[in-house]
Amino acid sequence: MPDDIIIRAENVGKRYTLGHSSENGGYRKFSDTLIHAAKASLRWLKTANSEQRTENLSEDFWALKDINFEIKRGEVLGIIGRNGAGKSTLLKILSRITEPTTGRITLNGRVASLLEVGTGFHPELTGRENIYLNGAILGMHRAEIKAKFDEIVAFAEVEKFLDTPVKRYSSGMYVRLAFAVAAHLEPEILIIDEVLAVGDAEFQKKCLGRMQDVAKGGRTVLFVSHNLGQMRALCTQAAMLENGRLVFQGSTEEALSRYAKNSRLSAISGRFTGPLANQIELISISLARTEAGPTLCQRSDQPVIELEIRLRAPIERLRITVALFLDGVRICTTHESQGHAFQPSRAGSLKATCSLPVEFLKPGNYTIGLGICDGHPGTYAWNPDAMSFNILEDAISKGLEAELGLVCLPMTLNRSAVTSFA
Repeated sequence: MPDDIIIRAENVGKRYTLGHSSENGGYRKFSDTLIHAAKASLRWLKTANSEQRTENLSEDFWALKDINFEIKRGEVLGIIGRNGAGKSTLLKILSRITEPTTGRITLNGRVASLLEVGTGFHPELTGRENIYLNGAILGMHRAEIKAKFDEIVAFAEVEKFLDTPVKRYSSGMYVRLAFAVAAHLEPEILIIDEVLAVGDAEFQKKCLGRMQDVAKGGRTVLFVSHNLGQMRALCTQAAMLENGRLVFQGSTEEALSRYAKNSRLSAISGRFTGPLANQIELISISLARTEAGPTLCQRSDQPVIELEIRLRAPIERLRITVALFLDGVRICTTHESQGHAFQPSRAGSLKATCSLPVEFLKPGNYTIGLGICDGHPGTYAWNPDAMSFNILEDAISKGLEAELGLVCLPMTLNRSAVTSFA
Protein backbone atom coordinates (compact mmCIF):
# COMPACT_ATOMS: atom_id res chain seq x y z
CA MET A 1 0.00 0.00 0.00
CA PRO A 2 1.45 3.44 -0.93
CA ASP A 3 2.71 5.52 1.98
CA ASP A 4 0.14 8.28 1.40
CA ILE A 5 -2.77 5.79 1.70
CA ILE A 6 -3.52 5.21 5.36
CA ILE A 7 -6.83 3.28 5.05
CA ARG A 8 -7.95 0.94 2.29
CA ALA A 9 -11.20 -1.01 2.13
CA GLU A 10 -11.54 -3.79 -0.43
CA ASN A 11 -14.94 -5.40 -1.11
CA VAL A 12 -15.92 -5.03 2.54
CA GLY A 13 -19.27 -6.46 3.57
CA LYS A 14 -20.90 -7.14 6.92
CA ARG A 15 -23.70 -9.68 7.26
CA TYR A 16 -25.84 -10.21 10.32
CA THR A 17 -28.17 -13.12 10.90
CA LEU A 18 -31.59 -12.10 12.10
CA GLY A 19 -32.98 -14.90 14.23
CA HIS A 20 -36.67 -15.72 14.61
CA SER A 21 -37.68 -18.41 17.03
CA SER A 22 -41.02 -19.67 18.23
CA GLU A 23 -39.60 -19.64 21.76
CA ASN A 24 -38.42 -16.50 23.55
CA GLY A 25 -38.50 -14.44 20.38
CA GLY A 26 -35.19 -15.84 19.14
CA TYR A 27 -33.29 -15.46 22.43
CA ARG A 28 -32.60 -18.20 24.96
CA LYS A 29 -32.07 -17.54 28.66
CA PHE A 30 -29.31 -19.35 30.57
CA SER A 31 -31.87 -21.53 32.35
CA ASP A 32 -33.39 -22.45 28.99
CA THR A 33 -29.94 -23.41 27.72
CA LEU A 34 -29.47 -25.83 30.67
CA ILE A 35 -32.86 -27.38 30.10
CA HIS A 36 -32.14 -27.65 26.38
CA ALA A 37 -28.87 -29.49 27.12
CA ALA A 38 -30.57 -31.84 29.57
CA LYS A 39 -33.14 -32.79 26.99
CA ALA A 40 -30.55 -33.36 24.26
CA SER A 41 -30.45 -37.10 24.91
CA LEU A 42 -34.20 -37.31 24.18
CA ARG A 43 -34.05 -35.49 20.85
CA TRP A 44 -34.01 -38.79 18.96
CA LEU A 45 -37.65 -39.22 20.01
CA LYS A 46 -38.65 -36.16 18.01
CA THR A 47 -39.53 -36.34 14.37
CA ALA A 48 -37.59 -34.43 11.76
CA ASN A 49 -40.50 -32.06 11.25
CA SER A 50 -40.69 -31.30 14.96
CA GLU A 51 -36.97 -30.55 15.07
CA GLN A 52 -37.33 -28.22 12.14
CA ARG A 53 -40.13 -26.31 13.87
CA THR A 54 -38.09 -25.73 17.03
CA GLU A 55 -34.96 -24.59 15.19
CA ASN A 56 -34.44 -20.89 14.80
CA LEU A 57 -35.69 -19.46 11.56
CA SER A 58 -33.12 -16.97 10.30
CA GLU A 59 -32.50 -14.54 7.50
CA ASP A 60 -29.42 -12.66 6.37
CA PHE A 61 -29.16 -8.90 6.59
CA TRP A 62 -26.27 -7.10 4.90
CA ALA A 63 -25.48 -3.94 6.87
CA LEU A 64 -22.63 -3.24 4.42
CA LYS A 65 -22.05 -4.57 0.92
CA ASP A 66 -19.14 -4.19 -1.54
CA ILE A 67 -17.48 -1.20 0.15
CA ASN A 68 -14.32 0.00 -1.61
CA PHE A 69 -12.39 3.18 -0.83
CA GLU A 70 -9.00 4.66 -0.04
CA ILE A 71 -8.24 7.46 2.42
CA LYS A 72 -5.05 9.47 2.25
CA ARG A 73 -2.97 10.47 5.23
CA GLY A 74 -4.07 13.80 6.72
CA GLU A 75 -7.58 13.77 5.26
CA VAL A 76 -10.66 14.58 7.33
CA LEU A 77 -13.40 12.36 5.93
CA GLY A 78 -17.03 12.92 6.83
CA ILE A 79 -19.41 9.99 6.51
CA ILE A 80 -23.06 10.85 5.88
CA GLY A 81 -26.21 8.88 5.27
CA ARG A 82 -29.67 8.30 6.65
CA ASN A 83 -30.24 6.27 9.80
CA GLY A 84 -29.56 2.60 9.05
CA ALA A 85 -27.29 3.36 6.09
CA GLY A 86 -24.38 1.48 7.72
CA LYS A 87 -22.24 4.36 9.04
CA SER A 88 -21.71 3.03 12.57
CA THR A 89 -21.13 -0.51 11.28
CA LEU A 90 -18.36 0.76 9.02
CA LEU A 91 -16.71 2.63 11.89
CA LYS A 92 -16.83 -0.48 14.07
CA ILE A 93 -15.05 -2.47 11.36
CA LEU A 94 -12.43 0.25 10.95
CA SER A 95 -11.95 0.32 14.73
CA ARG A 96 -11.48 -3.48 14.77
CA ILE A 97 -14.44 -3.88 17.10
CA THR A 98 -16.03 -6.29 14.66
CA GLU A 99 -14.66 -8.19 11.68
CA PRO A 100 -16.04 -7.85 8.16
CA THR A 101 -17.90 -10.83 6.72
CA THR A 102 -16.29 -10.31 3.32
CA GLY A 103 -13.33 -8.31 2.06
CA ARG A 104 -10.61 -6.72 4.14
CA ILE A 105 -9.54 -3.45 5.74
CA THR A 106 -5.90 -2.32 5.67
CA LEU A 107 -4.83 0.28 8.23
CA ASN A 108 -1.41 1.91 8.10
CA GLY A 109 -1.23 3.39 11.59
CA ARG A 110 -2.54 3.37 15.15
CA VAL A 111 -6.29 3.86 15.54
CA ALA A 112 -8.10 5.67 18.35
CA SER A 113 -11.90 5.63 18.26
CA LEU A 114 -14.76 7.15 20.18
CA LEU A 115 -17.95 5.43 19.06
CA GLU A 116 -20.02 5.58 22.23
CA VAL A 117 -19.73 6.91 25.75
CA GLY A 118 -16.99 5.10 27.63
CA THR A 119 -15.51 3.24 24.68
CA GLY A 120 -12.44 1.35 25.90
CA PHE A 121 -12.88 2.33 29.56
CA HIS A 122 -12.99 -0.13 32.43
CA PRO A 123 -15.71 1.08 34.84
CA GLU A 124 -13.91 -0.12 37.97
CA LEU A 125 -10.69 1.74 37.17
CA THR A 126 -10.13 5.40 37.96
CA GLY A 127 -9.81 8.12 35.37
CA ARG A 128 -6.05 8.13 35.89
CA GLU A 129 -5.78 4.36 35.40
CA ASN A 130 -7.97 4.43 32.30
CA ILE A 131 -5.76 7.05 30.67
CA TYR A 132 -2.76 4.73 31.02
CA LEU A 133 -4.84 1.70 30.00
CA ASN A 134 -6.03 3.37 26.80
CA GLY A 135 -2.53 4.53 26.00
CA ALA A 136 -1.23 0.99 26.39
CA ILE A 137 -3.99 -0.32 24.13
CA LEU A 138 -2.84 2.19 21.50
CA GLY A 139 0.67 0.78 21.80
CA MET A 140 2.21 3.78 23.56
CA HIS A 141 4.98 3.58 26.14
CA ARG A 142 4.39 4.81 29.66
CA ALA A 143 6.73 7.75 29.12
CA GLU A 144 4.71 8.87 26.07
CA ILE A 145 1.47 8.73 28.04
CA LYS A 146 3.00 10.61 30.97
CA ALA A 147 4.17 13.39 28.66
CA LYS A 148 0.57 13.95 27.50
CA PHE A 149 -1.12 13.25 30.83
CA ASP A 150 -1.52 16.82 32.12
CA GLU A 151 -2.81 18.03 28.75
CA ILE A 152 -5.42 15.26 28.67
CA VAL A 153 -6.65 16.02 32.18
CA ALA A 154 -6.83 19.77 31.52
CA PHE A 155 -8.82 19.24 28.31
CA ALA A 156 -11.28 16.84 29.99
CA GLU A 157 -11.69 19.09 33.07
CA VAL A 158 -11.91 16.13 35.47
CA GLU A 159 -9.03 17.00 37.83
CA LYS A 160 -11.19 16.62 40.97
CA PHE A 161 -12.41 13.18 39.91
CA LEU A 162 -9.19 11.81 38.45
CA ASP A 163 -8.83 9.14 41.15
CA THR A 164 -12.53 8.21 41.19
CA PRO A 165 -13.72 5.05 39.37
CA VAL A 166 -15.21 6.13 36.06
CA LYS A 167 -18.40 4.18 36.76
CA ARG A 168 -19.31 7.13 39.00
CA TYR A 169 -18.76 9.69 36.23
CA SER A 170 -21.65 11.45 34.56
CA SER A 171 -22.09 10.84 30.83
CA GLY A 172 -20.59 14.26 30.16
CA MET A 173 -17.47 13.54 32.24
CA TYR A 174 -17.16 10.12 30.61
CA VAL A 175 -17.21 11.48 27.07
CA ARG A 176 -14.90 14.41 27.88
CA LEU A 177 -12.24 12.09 29.23
CA ALA A 178 -12.72 9.51 26.47
CA PHE A 179 -12.35 12.13 23.76
CA ALA A 180 -9.35 13.74 25.46
CA VAL A 181 -7.55 10.37 25.61
CA ALA A 182 -8.42 9.48 22.01
CA ALA A 183 -7.38 12.85 20.59
CA HIS A 184 -4.24 13.55 22.63
CA LEU A 185 -2.38 10.24 22.52
CA GLU A 186 -1.33 10.97 18.93
CA PRO A 187 -3.01 8.18 16.94
CA GLU A 188 -2.45 8.21 13.21
CA ILE A 189 -6.18 7.60 12.69
CA LEU A 190 -8.92 9.17 14.84
CA ILE A 191 -12.48 7.84 14.42
CA ILE A 192 -15.37 9.81 15.94
CA ASP A 193 -19.05 8.88 15.84
CA GLU A 194 -22.01 11.07 16.83
CA VAL A 195 -21.17 10.60 20.51
CA LEU A 196 -20.04 14.26 20.65
CA ALA A 197 -23.71 15.20 20.82
CA VAL A 198 -23.59 14.07 24.47
CA GLY A 199 -21.37 16.98 25.45
CA ASP A 200 -22.37 20.58 26.04
CA ALA A 201 -21.85 23.36 23.49
CA GLU A 202 -18.52 24.50 24.87
CA PHE A 203 -17.18 20.95 24.90
CA GLN A 204 -18.29 20.35 21.30
CA LYS A 205 -16.51 23.53 20.26
CA LYS A 206 -13.31 22.33 21.94
CA CYS A 207 -13.60 18.92 20.29
CA LEU A 208 -14.02 20.37 16.81
CA GLY A 209 -11.01 22.59 17.38
CA ARG A 210 -8.96 19.65 18.57
CA MET A 211 -9.95 17.55 15.54
CA GLN A 212 -8.83 20.39 13.28
CA ASP A 213 -5.50 20.48 15.13
CA VAL A 214 -5.13 16.70 14.73
CA ALA A 215 -5.78 16.99 10.99
CA LYS A 216 -3.30 19.86 10.60
CA GLY A 217 -0.70 17.63 12.26
CA GLY A 218 -0.94 15.21 9.34
CA ARG A 219 -3.22 12.68 11.02
CA THR A 220 -6.42 11.26 9.57
CA VAL A 221 -9.90 11.86 11.03
CA LEU A 222 -13.11 9.98 10.20
CA PHE A 223 -16.16 11.84 11.42
CA VAL A 224 -19.84 10.81 11.46
CA SER A 225 -22.43 13.44 12.30
CA HIS A 226 -25.92 14.56 11.34
CA ASN A 227 -24.81 18.14 11.92
CA LEU A 228 -24.10 19.02 8.30
CA GLY A 229 -22.78 22.44 9.25
CA GLN A 230 -20.05 20.88 11.37
CA MET A 231 -19.22 18.50 8.55
CA ARG A 232 -18.93 21.33 6.03
CA ALA A 233 -16.61 23.28 8.37
CA LEU A 234 -14.39 20.34 9.36
CA CYS A 235 -14.18 17.80 6.51
CA THR A 236 -11.99 17.96 3.43
CA GLN A 237 -13.72 14.93 1.87
CA ALA A 238 -17.01 13.13 2.43
CA ALA A 239 -18.44 9.69 1.73
CA MET A 240 -22.14 8.92 1.41
CA LEU A 241 -23.67 5.57 2.37
CA GLU A 242 -27.07 4.40 1.25
CA ASN A 243 -28.60 1.06 2.22
CA GLY A 244 -25.20 -0.34 3.17
CA ARG A 245 -23.45 0.71 -0.04
CA LEU A 246 -20.97 3.46 -0.76
CA VAL A 247 -22.69 5.63 -3.38
CA PHE A 248 -20.28 8.59 -3.41
CA GLN A 249 -16.85 9.68 -2.18
CA GLY A 250 -15.43 13.06 -3.07
CA SER A 251 -15.70 16.72 -2.14
CA THR A 252 -17.73 17.62 0.93
CA GLU A 253 -19.88 20.10 -0.97
CA GLU A 254 -20.85 17.59 -3.64
CA ALA A 255 -21.59 14.92 -1.03
CA LEU A 256 -23.86 17.29 0.89
CA SER A 257 -25.56 18.32 -2.34
CA ARG A 258 -26.26 14.67 -3.23
CA TYR A 259 -27.50 14.01 0.30
CA ALA A 260 -29.83 17.00 0.10
CA LYS A 261 -31.16 15.83 -3.27
CA ASN A 262 -31.87 12.34 -1.92
CA SER A 263 -33.50 13.86 1.15
CA ARG A 264 -35.78 15.86 -1.10
CA LEU A 265 -37.00 12.70 -2.82
CA SER A 266 -38.15 11.37 0.54
CA ALA A 267 -38.93 14.71 2.17
CA ILE A 268 -42.68 14.13 2.24
CA SER A 269 -43.51 11.85 5.13
CA GLY A 270 -46.28 11.09 7.53
CA ARG A 271 -49.98 11.11 6.74
CA PHE A 272 -52.87 13.38 7.48
CA THR A 273 -55.07 12.43 10.41
CA GLY A 274 -58.35 13.89 11.58
CA PRO A 275 -61.89 14.20 10.25
CA LEU A 276 -60.76 15.83 6.97
CA ALA A 277 -57.86 13.41 6.33
CA ASN A 278 -59.64 11.58 3.50
CA GLN A 279 -60.25 14.86 1.68
CA ILE A 280 -56.62 16.06 1.69
CA GLU A 281 -53.52 14.80 -0.16
CA LEU A 282 -50.06 16.36 0.08
CA ILE A 283 -48.62 16.43 -3.46
CA SER A 284 -45.30 18.19 -2.77
CA ILE A 285 -43.49 20.28 -0.17
CA SER A 286 -39.96 21.71 -0.31
CA LEU A 287 -37.75 24.66 0.52
CA ALA A 288 -37.05 27.27 -2.15
CA ARG A 289 -34.60 30.19 -2.34
CA THR A 290 -31.80 28.34 -0.56
CA GLU A 291 -28.21 28.07 -1.71
CA ALA A 292 -27.24 24.92 0.19
CA GLY A 293 -29.96 22.62 -1.17
CA PRO A 294 -33.70 21.86 -1.07
CA THR A 295 -33.56 20.57 2.52
CA LEU A 296 -30.60 22.66 3.73
CA CYS A 297 -30.39 26.37 4.43
CA GLN A 298 -28.09 28.91 6.00
CA ARG A 299 -29.24 31.38 8.62
CA SER A 300 -28.46 34.09 6.08
CA ASP A 301 -30.96 32.65 3.56
CA GLN A 302 -34.54 33.83 3.12
CA PRO A 303 -36.21 30.50 2.29
CA VAL A 304 -39.88 29.83 1.70
CA ILE A 305 -41.85 26.62 2.03
CA GLU A 306 -43.56 25.75 -1.22
CA LEU A 307 -46.39 23.23 -0.94
CA GLU A 308 -49.09 21.77 -3.12
CA ILE A 309 -52.12 19.94 -1.79
CA ARG A 310 -55.05 18.28 -3.51
CA LEU A 311 -58.57 18.78 -2.20
CA ARG A 312 -60.78 15.86 -3.07
CA ALA A 313 -63.90 17.84 -2.16
CA PRO A 314 -64.74 21.53 -1.80
CA ILE A 315 -64.05 23.12 1.59
CA GLU A 316 -66.32 26.01 2.46
CA ARG A 317 -64.01 27.79 4.90
CA LEU A 318 -60.43 26.65 4.25
CA ARG A 319 -57.43 27.72 6.35
CA ILE A 320 -53.84 26.41 6.13
CA THR A 321 -51.62 26.11 9.21
CA VAL A 322 -47.84 25.56 9.29
CA ALA A 323 -46.01 24.58 12.48
CA LEU A 324 -42.28 24.26 13.14
CA PHE A 325 -40.80 21.62 15.49
CA LEU A 326 -37.28 21.13 16.85
CA ASP A 327 -36.54 17.86 18.68
CA GLY A 328 -40.27 17.33 19.20
CA VAL A 329 -40.82 20.81 20.68
CA ARG A 330 -43.20 23.12 18.80
CA ILE A 331 -41.27 26.32 18.13
CA CYS A 332 -43.98 28.34 16.41
CA THR A 333 -47.23 28.12 14.46
CA THR A 334 -48.56 30.36 11.73
CA HIS A 335 -51.86 30.54 9.89
CA GLU A 336 -52.90 32.24 6.70
CA SER A 337 -53.14 36.00 7.16
CA GLN A 338 -56.39 37.13 8.69
CA GLY A 339 -57.44 38.83 5.48
CA HIS A 340 -57.40 35.52 3.62
CA ALA A 341 -58.44 33.15 6.40
CA PHE A 342 -61.36 30.79 6.01
CA GLN A 343 -61.84 31.32 2.29
CA PRO A 344 -63.89 28.89 0.20
CA SER A 345 -61.92 26.51 -2.01
CA ARG A 346 -62.99 24.26 -4.83
CA ALA A 347 -61.85 20.67 -5.25
CA GLY A 348 -58.55 20.35 -7.06
CA SER A 349 -54.92 21.41 -6.69
CA LEU A 350 -54.00 24.23 -4.32
CA LYS A 351 -50.55 25.81 -4.02
CA ALA A 352 -49.23 27.93 -1.17
CA THR A 353 -45.98 29.42 0.14
CA CYS A 354 -44.82 30.30 3.63
CA SER A 355 -41.71 32.31 4.52
CA LEU A 356 -39.28 30.92 7.10
CA PRO A 357 -37.45 33.43 9.36
CA VAL A 358 -34.38 31.20 9.72
CA GLU A 359 -32.22 34.11 10.93
CA PHE A 360 -34.05 33.79 14.25
CA LEU A 361 -33.61 29.99 14.50
CA LYS A 362 -30.63 28.10 15.83
CA PRO A 363 -28.89 25.40 13.73
CA GLY A 364 -30.45 21.95 13.79
CA ASN A 365 -32.89 19.56 12.17
CA TYR A 366 -36.45 20.89 11.98
CA THR A 367 -39.76 19.23 11.15
CA ILE A 368 -42.68 20.99 9.49
CA GLY A 369 -46.22 20.16 10.51
CA LEU A 370 -49.06 20.99 8.12
CA GLY A 371 -52.70 21.48 9.05
CA ILE A 372 -55.90 22.12 7.12
CA CYS A 373 -59.17 23.17 8.76
CA ASP A 374 -62.59 24.30 7.57
CA GLY A 375 -63.30 26.84 10.27
CA HIS A 376 -65.43 24.57 12.42
CA PRO A 377 -64.08 23.34 15.80
CA GLY A 378 -62.74 19.80 15.61
CA THR A 379 -62.87 19.58 11.80
CA TYR A 380 -59.33 19.42 10.49
CA ALA A 381 -56.59 17.38 8.83
CA TRP A 382 -53.13 17.32 10.42
CA ASN A 383 -49.75 16.02 9.22
CA PRO A 384 -47.08 16.46 11.95
CA ASP A 385 -44.20 15.20 9.74
CA ALA A 386 -44.81 16.82 6.38
CA MET A 387 -41.06 17.33 5.78
CA SER A 388 -37.77 17.98 7.54
CA PHE A 389 -34.87 20.31 6.81
CA ASN A 390 -31.56 21.39 8.34
CA ILE A 391 -30.41 24.88 9.28
CA LEU A 392 -26.63 24.85 8.97
CA GLU A 393 -24.21 26.28 11.47
CA ASP A 394 -22.65 29.65 10.71
CA ALA A 395 -19.72 31.61 12.13
CA ILE A 396 -21.90 33.23 14.80
CA SER A 397 -23.68 30.11 16.01
CA LYS A 398 -20.78 27.65 15.64
CA GLY A 399 -20.52 25.59 18.83
CA LEU A 400 -23.15 27.69 20.62
CA GLU A 401 -26.37 25.80 19.80
CA ALA A 402 -27.16 25.01 23.44
CA GLU A 403 -26.61 28.65 24.47
CA LEU A 404 -28.79 30.23 21.79
CA GLY A 405 -32.09 28.95 23.13
CA LEU A 406 -34.92 27.80 20.89
CA VAL A 407 -35.04 31.06 18.95
CA CYS A 408 -32.64 34.00 18.59
CA LEU A 409 -34.91 37.03 18.73
CA PRO A 410 -33.46 40.43 17.85
CA MET A 411 -33.52 42.52 21.02
CA THR A 412 -32.10 45.92 21.85
CA LEU A 413 -30.39 46.48 25.17
CA ASN A 414 -29.75 50.08 26.18
CA ARG A 415 -27.32 51.00 28.89
CA SER A 416 -28.07 54.10 30.94
CA ALA A 417 -25.34 56.45 32.09
CA VAL A 418 -23.52 55.49 35.27
CA THR A 419 -22.51 58.23 37.70
CA SER A 420 -19.08 57.76 39.27
CA PHE A 421 -18.45 58.82 42.81
CA ALA A 422 -15.03 60.05 43.77
